[in-house]
Amino acid sequence: MNLVRSTQAQQTAEQWGAWAKNQKMALEAKYRPDSSLSKRATGTNSMVNQNGDSSYYGSLAIGTPAVSYNVILDTGSADLWVAGSECSIGCDDVPLFDPSSSSSFQNESTSFSITYGSGQAAGFLSQDVVQMAGFEVKNQIFGICDQVSSGLLTSPVSGLLGLGFQTIASSGATPFWQTLVTENAWDSPLMAFHLTRYLNVSNVKTLEPGGSFSMGFANSSLYTGDIDYVNLPVEGSYWILPITAITVQNNSVTAPSGSESYAAIDTGTTLVGGPPSYIAAIFAQIPGSQAGTGDFESYYTYPCDTDVTVELSFGGNRSWAISSEDFELTRLTRDTCLGAFFELSSSSSGSAPSWIVGDTFLKNVYSVFRYSPASVGFAELSSVAIASNGANAAVPSATIGSTPATVSASGSVSAGARSHNGGKGREYGILTFSLLSFLTVLFMSL
Repeated sequence: MNLVRSTQAQQTAEQWGAWAKNQKMALEAKYRPDSSLSKRATGTNSMVNQNGDSSYYGSLAIGTPAVSYNVILDTGSADLWVAGSECSIGCDDVPLFDPSSSSSFQNESTSFSITYGSGQAAGFLSQDVVQMAGFEVKNQIFGICDQVSSGLLTSPVSGLLGLGFQTIASSGATPFWQTLVTENAWDSPLMAFHLTRYLNVSNVKTLEPGGSFSMGFANSSLYTGDIDYVNLPVEGSYWILPITAITVQNNSVTAPSGSESYAAIDTGTTLVGGPPSYIAAIFAQIPGSQAGTGDFESYYTYPCDTDVTVELSFGGNRSWAISSEDFELTRLTRDTCLGAFFELSSSSSGSAPSWIVGDTFLKNVYSVFRYSPASVGFAELSSVAIASNGANAAVPSATIGSTPATVSASGSVSAGARSHNGGKGREYGILTFSLLSFLTVLFMSL
């Protein structure tokens, strides 16, 4: 594996022009709220890459006065929650939200819990002012957690911002992003991600620049060509696309059909998970691959001197390749590597999709999540975006800008949600953080 840092690529005049225009508009909206851009219709949140591509977080602010917190940005769930000042489990060295410090805080006096693939978070529901990327939602319902499973939060992250639909929210509350889009606060009803790659950098730091999360627009400086949108096959669920074709080492693998092809496009999961038979078929195309055992059960190893190329198609106009750097999750020994695809057990309730397509794939595309019509789109990364992989640059810090675009949430949760324990909200999510923590310990022992 070639462990080098990327160098700055040469840009065309058109690419620099698009970048310059976006920068000008963002700065004018942030610092000149009285100008002709008096209502901010787009926003960008700079992200941080944590622990070598294992997670990506952004910042938001809660309360009056506003205090910033770092949160995982997760399209696979729909609840906002942060660790509270009374947190006693799983919150070591994590910045905590203190309800008494906000004059606009209201306690909903309702219990809250959400279950993820690798643990739980539990506490109570509340409402307050929430700001992000120049947007503000009053009366936003969110969870304040006093118990968090070990490994869910790693400093400096204080919580999680769900970017899925209200229908899967454990709280039943309208998500922050959905309030903004339904109240027409955005220029366009969509949000987009560019995620950086540091997995293959030899001297990677715990925190590196993570890319960007755009609200209300797609940043044309970060992609090239058209955005290939595919409508969601089912609505009122996750951001789901059907996997219609799989190619490994230029060999076609039989693709799933029907609901077995449904994949959640999930920024909050590190890897790619799928039904055991299809994962086995993928690795069958890689000479020397073997099923993992012990702690690596459900994973596969393969020879490190093999560059693996996997392509996925979701029924759009083209297929999308996953780089060999991303397919190689880590090197276990000098000759043996661990693959980034794993076997995903079927859901006991049947509500979770068969596949989870996480950051292993999403680092290779510009991804756009569109509210109306409900769809997910991918586009080729621009040279500007690609040049940010492995870049030796400063980690963005949390900022609280002016918020000329302000809307109000309903300040209520849907019927029946008050006793919801999170069983539907996120059965599979964040299920690779614990693996990455294990690998860190493994490396330290080698």
